[in-house]
Amino acid sequence: MEKDILILGIESSCDETAAAVVKNGREVLSNVISSQVNLHTLFGGVVPELASRRHIEKINPVIEKALADAGVTLDDLTAVGVTYGPGLVGALLVGVSEAKAIAYAKGLPLVGVHHIEGHVCANFIENRELEPPFLCLIVSGGHTHLVVMRDYGEFEIIGRTRDDAAGEAFDKVARAVGLGYPGGPKVDREAKGGNPHAIEFPAAHIEGAPYDFSFSGLKSAVLNYLNHAKMAGEEVPRADLVASFQNAVVEALVSRTMRAAGEYRMDKVVIAGGVASNSALRAALKESCEKAGLAFYRPSPIFCTDNAAMIGVAAYYEYKKGRRDGWDLNAVPNLKLGER
Repeated sequence: MEKDILILGIESSCDETAAAVVKNGREVLSNVISSQVNLHTLFGGVVPELASRRHIEKINPVIEKALADAGVTLDDLTAVGVTYGPGLVGALLVGVSEAKAIAYAKGLPLVGVHHIEGHVCANFIENRELEPPFLCLIVSGGHTHLVVMRDYGEFEIIGRTRDDAAGEAFDKVARAVGLGYPGGPKVDREAKGGNPHAIEFPAAHIEGAPYDFSFSGLKSAVLNYLNHAKMAGEEVPRADLVASFQNAVVEALVSRTMRAAGEYRMDKVVIAGGVASNSALRAALKESCEKAGLAFYRPSPIFCTDNAAMIGVAAYYEYKKGRRDGWDLNAVPNLKLGER
């Protein structure tokens, strides 16, 4: 009987310090996340220096808890997987240094993981039957991509944002209407009480690039609407405003995804990233996939946020393909999807 493969996953790319133990690529034995949201809310966004310091404080306790929750020790591990990019360089370095230290001390293979690849692999945790190829919409604070996952670790990017990522637009609009940080969940909650068709905001279409996204114009349209109302002395119903903004974002994301699914003849559509937990986006994409007869997969919200279980899953498939990193593995803050 083949021996179980146990991967310790470590994630510290932004403001979550996370560790997880993953068995055979699909079974999560533990998933521990220490969030810094309360710390950064005071400043209206993530402060990189503070994030790095908090990671240093939390990384050891988080790993110890992940091992304890899984009922294993470092001696039981097969390999260590860690996010090495993209992200905040100081934050990434904390996780990479920790992973290298553990792997070196225990003589374990070290596997560097692309953060966004981890988000895609989060879908394998709860959907045991899911296998590539499939179309994936990746939506987060820093990334908006439309990709075809051809095989494990093999991606073809067919669309990307030309300016703001969707999550970035959510944060900026939330700040403008006084909802604060983090913007995505707060906009989602506020929009539930509003009319998504109260205000028709423009959706950008990019000539010759049908799968690319642009959200800076939409963000500007919201800010202009607010400024115009202020100068005219008109009151803007906040719920209607954010519901209309969210509707425009969702429409842009869903329409391009469905068009790509048809043209690339994909029968499976997957969503990943922090904004993948947005209730309006999940509902709209599910409905569109059902109408088109496509299978739709999405992770639970806990696996949409930055977490180490997804890193452990991605590391498992890299490990199975024979990937090993040396002690020169370094943080790569601007790492592109598909780059090594």
